[in-house]
Amino acid sequence: MNSTFFNLALAGYLLAGIFYFIQNIFRKKFFTKFAALLLLIGFTFHTLYIIIRWQESGHFPAVGMYEALVFSLWAVALVYFILKKAYQLEFLKIPLSLLAAIGLAYASTLDQSVKPLLPALKSNWLVIHVSSYCLSYGALLLSFISSSMYLLFSPKKSASTADRLDSLSYKLVLFAFPFLTLGLTTGAVWAKKAWGNYWSWDPKETFALTTWLIYALYLHLRLTKNWQGRKSALLNLIGFFCVLFTFFGVNYLFKGLHSYL
Repeated sequence: MNSTFFNLALAGYLLAGIFYFIQNIFRKKFFTKFAALLLLIGFTFHTLYIIIRWQESGHFPAVGMYEALVFSLWAVALVYFILKKAYQLEFLKIPLSLLAAIGLAYASTLDQSVKPLLPALKSNWLVIHVSSYCLSYGALLLSFISSSMYLLFSPKKSASTADRLDSLSYKLVLFAFPFLTLGLTTGAVWAKKAWGNYWSWDPKETFALTTWLIYALYLHLRLTKNWQGRKSALLNLIGFFCVLFTFFGVNYLFKGLHSYL
């Protein structure tokens, strides 16, 4: 049953992306409404899958690369739905839908077995720490897409459209940064309880701190030096590449306290 929910979530996201793309060609409201419904259906089944996985495994479903990726993709969609109206995120619907589908398709190739939790992971800090990071990464991914669109299309778009993309990228980083900070600090508190030290310069800790510093610099330059446009977008991209390396690269290239991920 749970694998059915996973497959339905993947299908919902994929079909939503396809119908949104068709709508861009034919400009029919029907396609927009149907695609929006499919996106919501995909997210609903995604949510049900995570809930059942939690019940079946007996732990918060964000342990190991498979669970972490599935939960992170869910967090991206959650941030989109939360901020869609306030931040006018409708134009991100195609990349969001397709990235969610591609991400789940890749996740399906990973080891999906439920493994016993290590003693260090048997803590309520797991929920707070991972949820904070995943929410921040969700917003930062949307910001990355917005900055990428700014760099790719701003010369071809009106000044108002370019300004909107630049402003949205900033707002999304501003939304993400408190969660990024909470993830970093709760990780340190949890490390003290689990391993006896607040900080061990573990590779994932080090690159998580590097990511935080890059986004802190991004916000500092936006607020104090009025950095906007191309320079700001490039720094935002550097920050998200660091997010990707922290999430994927560290796990495959380094050994450390977080090797169980």
